Amino acid sequence: MGAGGGDGNKGAMADINVTPLVDVMLVLLIIFMITAPLMLNGIRLDLPKTRETNPINLQATQVVLSLTLSGDLYLGERRVGREELVGEIKERFAEDGTDTVFVRADFALRYGAVASLVSLLKGGGVEKVALVTEFER
Repeated sequence: MGAGGGDGNKGAMADINVTPLVDVMLVLLIIFMITAPLMLNGIRLDLPKTRETNPINLQATQVVLSLTLSGDLYLGERRVGREELVGEIKERFAEDGTDTVFVRADFALRYGAVASLVSLLKGGGVEKVALVTEFER
């Protein structure tokens, strides 16, 4: 009677059962893999839906500009005003070694708001502007 295990050993078991540890680590890995792309696009937008033509995987090193339904502009996670927008983008270009700005705009915005933003960027010397959409399923 006891926790000896029936084989006659009277000492404590020295082996560690790693199966629960591996299970927990795999669950944490899956959670991280799912949430990591969502953390990059922290600004919640309802993007337009299109067919997949040129897939873009946004990364932290890319310059991502978000235009919300209320007209607020976010460069990455930071809110910026229209006055300093082009200067901030050019600074990010110099830091990251890139030359393309990825524009995310809410689906419910009027076409004129997005066109005005693209015009502001082009007028400020930003040559490469990519519009980000979601894929139809």
